[in-house]
Amino acid sequence: GINAEYMGEAVLVVAFSPDGKILASGSGDKTIRIWDMVTETCVTTLKAHKNWVQALAWSPDGAYLVSGAKDTTALLWRTENGSVVQAGKPLSGHTKWITSITWEPLHASSSTRCERFATASKDATVRLWNVLQGRGGAKLQFTLSGHSSCVTAVKWGGVGFLYSASEDRTILVWDARNGGMVRKLEGHAHWVNSLALNTDAVLRSGAYDHTEKDFDTPQQAQAYARQRFEALLGNVSRATGAAEGAAGERLASGSDDNTLFMWAPHQSNKPIARLTGHQGPVTHVAFSPDGLALASSSFDKSVKLWHGATGKYQSTLRGHVSPVYLSCWSSDSRLLVSGSKDSTLKLWAAQSHSLSEDLPGHADEVYALDWSPDGLIVASGSKDKTIKLWRH
Repeated sequence: GINAEYMGEAVLVVAFSPDGKILASGSGDKTIRIWDMVTETCVTTLKAHKNWVQALAWSPDGAYLVSGAKDTTALLWRTENGSVVQAGKPLSGHTKWITSITWEPLHASSSTRCERFATASKDATVRLWNVLQGRGGAKLQFTLSGHSSCVTAVKWGGVGFLYSASEDRTILVWDARNGGMVRKLEGHAHWVNSLALNTDAVLRSGAYDHTEKDFDTPQQAQAYARQRFEALLGNVSRATGAAEGAAGERLASGSDDNTLFMWAPHQSNKPIARLTGHQGPVTHVAFSPDGLALASSSFDKSVKLWHGATGKYQSTLRGHVSPVYLSCWSSDSRLLVSGSKDSTLKLWAAQSHSLSEDLPGHADEVYALDWSPDGLIVASGSKDKTIKLWRH
């Protein structure tokens, strides 16, 4: 099924809440729209930014949404009865636009709630914020300075570190406790565009999974989030024949130098593997939720699949006729959907490395893509000013 919803301008980002019940979208018309996934309708339009909204991130406990815009500010929103309301004043301090936002994982929080998030900016810094209890918004905790150019992506890992990628060709590893720089990952010969963790899917969804458990206390939810994180790392270790825990958290980076690197960034500044074969800039990287596969999208019009622990090349998915901007995985890691400049989405079967379905429908470039954590719906956003929902 498919439905299109008209927006005022190009749709730049879409993000499902951790329970998959709400979709947030950010647009060139400066608004954030909140969609109820039960009725598939827009329940509210949030007007607070003064320029394009280009980054969105939900807290893994579903309590908050953070938006980042070209107007240099981030905004904290809290969820309330299926919708969201602004919490506190705009978060100012960045001097250029916001490129990426990430939340501290639920299991890593010092309280039982998600309370910290980080914003990355074209101003070469990452800012770490603390949510103030009540309605007060958030306050700055640390400014992470070390990059010499635009920070393109920031990820908050599950073992106490943040990872930031930059147009300065480096990736920096930061200690989440004190904001100190731990190490520098070097090797890329051009801008680093995208980062992915093999733990992204479990970190993003916290205690929410297909079992739809109800927890009596926040402590139970936090313990379950930790259990999910540790189970994933255990599965990756077993699947790769590594000693228990030896595989650990993996980071992948994609660059304008046409290559990817795979890292064990909490352990070493030396890459595990350099992944070559793309004939154009790598726009986006994404690990499968089970951590066993990695997908890379490129200007060479292809998506490539790699082994999620070793980085060994597996396959090239061809079919798009223009650059591929991004891809995302189904929750069971069996399917991958890619979005392209050619206005189509393509659904690929990961095991057979084959095209499962062609999804035309957009009238222009596909900029935004997300697959709901419950696996039921893919949302895509386009330069054609529409959002489309695809039911699997």
